Amino acid sequence: MRLSVIIPTLNEADAITELLNGLAPLRAAGHEIVLADGGSHDATVENASPRVDRVVVSPPGRAVQMNAGARVATGHWLWFLHADTQVPDDALSAIERARREGRRWGRFDITLAGEAWPFRIIETMMNLRSRITGIATGDQGIFVDREWFEAVGRYPEIALMEDIALSRELRRRGRPVCLRTPRLTTSARRWERRGILRTVLMMWRLRLAYALGADPAVLARHYR
Repeated sequence: MRLSVIIPTLNEADAITELLNGLAPLRAAGHEIVLADGGSHDATVENASPRVDRVVVSPPGRAVQMNAGARVATGHWLWFLHADTQVPDDALSAIERARREGRRWGRFDITLAGEAWPFRIIETMMNLRSRITGIATGDQGIFVDREWFEAVGRYPEIALMEDIALSRELRRRGRPVCLRTPRLTTSARRWERRGILRTVLMMWRLRLAYALGADPAVLARHYR
């Protein structure tokens, strides 16, 4: 199995080096790292270029960028990671184990990097909700057999909720493997910047609106 890691970025110079340093052993083992940049005007591409195999620049938008990365990727499996993620050493082994067991897509449990106690509740609920519903979020590091990814039409290029939309299509083919260990660590900056309760309530409201048919472009404006 050759794995292509696809990382969408937009002005992530402060975060991208740590992630790519953590992925260096994977790259040394012959796997591929693709940076899909949305037109950063900081040092994101400059910092990343020596540490990745391919850099592709596309119009901004996480779904658009991830699809652009997938088009140039050469791996049999695709692993989509956010730039503010920290990856444990045994993450690749966990994906390979899932593949040997016949699974075709999945995601990781996550730990939020913040130390405040509400983050322990938030991460627990995120992981539990995903396990029950079979819906993964981008923070959870979705990985997928390339054949299935192409068969469902790749990420729908919508302004928000692209991870939920992709998960729904993949779930029709089979439930995801939800890896309890190892865990990815993802930044808590979204909650820290906007306020924990405010962010939780906003995300619940946006997810409910999307489930009821709201336009993702309108939801994205509220999110940003």
